[in-house]
Amino acid sequence: MEQLKKFLYFLSTHRRELLEQCLEHLWLTLISLFIAVVLGVVAGIIITRFKKLASPVLVVVNAVQTIPSIALLGFLLPFLGIGPLPAIVALFVYALLPIVRNTYAGLSGIDPAVREAALGMGMSNMQLIRKIEIPLAMPIIFAGIRTAFVINVGVATLCALIAAGGLGEFIFRGLSTNNTYMILAGAIPAALMALTFDFLMARLQSRIGQSTRLIPVLAILFLAGLVTFLYTKDHHHDRWVAGFPSEFIGRQDGYIGLRNTYALDLEVKEMEIGLMYQAVKNEDVDVISGFSTDGRIKSFDLKMLKDDKNYFPPYYAAPIVRTQTLQAYPEINNVLHSLKNMISNEEMTAMNYYVDEEGQDIEQVARDFLNTKGWVLAPTRQSAPDIIIGSKNFTESFILANLFKLAIESKTNLSVGLKLGFGGTKLLFDALNTGAVDIYPEYTGTGLLVILQAHHFTSYHQDSVYQYVQKEFSNKYTIQWMSPLGFNNTFALMMKRQTAEQFNIENISDLSGHRPGN
Repeated sequence: MEQLKKFLYFLSTHRRELLEQCLEHLWLTLISLFIAVVLGVVAGIIITRFKKLASPVLVVVNAVQTIPSIALLGFLLPFLGIGPLPAIVALFVYALLPIVRNTYAGLSGIDPAVREAALGMGMSNMQLIRKIEIPLAMPIIFAGIRTAFVINVGVATLCALIAAGGLGEFIFRGLSTNNTYMILAGAIPAALMALTFDFLMARLQSRIGQSTRLIPVLAILFLAGLVTFLYTKDHHHDRWVAGFPSEFIGRQDGYIGLRNTYALDLEVKEMEIGLMYQAVKNEDVDVISGFSTDGRIKSFDLKMLKDDKNYFPPYYAAPIVRTQTLQAYPEINNVLHSLKNMISNEEMTAMNYYVDEEGQDIEQVARDFLNTKGWVLAPTRQSAPDIIIGSKNFTESFILANLFKLAIESKTNLSVGLKLGFGGTKLLFDALNTGAVDIYPEYTGTGLLVILQAHHFTSYHQDSVYQYVQKEFSNKYTIQWMSPLGFNNTFALMMKRQTAEQFNIENISDLSGHRPGN
């Protein structure tokens, strides 16, 4: 009951944002579905008339359906930019399969004698399609439309990663910031939206029966999508546009506190980390959040803005390990402590650069680094893993996980497995807590403010933060912090150097106020 009260309180305090996300989600889904119905039904009619086209067309729409959603969004970003347009294109593509397939199945299932009788009565092909075939196939076509909508409601949550809005913003932000109420605030309305539309379409189908035409359905889809679009359309053009990942937006040590500290009024676009860099390169956004050791700072010619109010806490990286794992394999302790202060900021930046911009293999980059430190590395073991190392979904975390694996396998007889790319702090920390993962690289600032949520700290001294998280993790979670690796990968705001110089932006404080030239 207490948890329900907290959830309802969260909804009440975020009701305006939740309403906007629901409407964004709805119009993205409806507009893409409208386009998919128009083109999908036409394609279904064509392939019933030209049977040789049926197999290739269905193969293509089936193949497109197998493309991972985030991969398709990433592919569209360089061509269509960020925001609703690539999201609508992606959703349209995913909605095509059930509509084309069901239209084809519905029309193909009509008794040939019915067609012959209609043609014998003098009907033209268009009259046959419009007055006979479409009405008879309508139940199956309706089923395809309903399936397409349910699919698109789910896929639309991913569109938040390219700044298209929708309920995915709450879901990804909640996953990144360990906020269950925020996850539910995004997931429950999405599920209700799918169920409600499916119910309404079923009622519409039962009321108007087989005599229905697609025009009322299309009109409803289009008008509903248009109304919600006009309601949610952003008319602000005089603010700096920022591209931030979900975790940064939702963290107290991210944009929430930064906005208050610097009196910022940015037009924030929520997006996936990798796509965020592409967006600033394409000038779809003016400023992004990043990490001070990111290799893309150099390659994208970005300028790190000075944190002139010393807002960001230290983020010293260190391995964190389950106490049970250390007890079972005590030799791990010495190995991980031997990595203490081994990596400088410059060395970590260089490793990130080798992977992100030179395309080098992640494991090889980690192996080369340890070789420069005089380590004699063992070949990778193929046996079943004794322990599992996890990582978050960004390059530096991948590199560190591989580095831990190489170090442990070279200094012990243990075999190590990797589970890489967890989509946020909450998911990976929960995996560590439950034993699905034994070790992963974490940052002191994240441990302090995201996991422990110790917002009472007023002074972020390196040693005091480390000692605090070390003690609290051991007491609360039976998880041990190993020695820090040496580098401080703190948050930073970045702009294209050309843009920063054009508007004379040096500090984060310079972003307060309106964007010059608007």
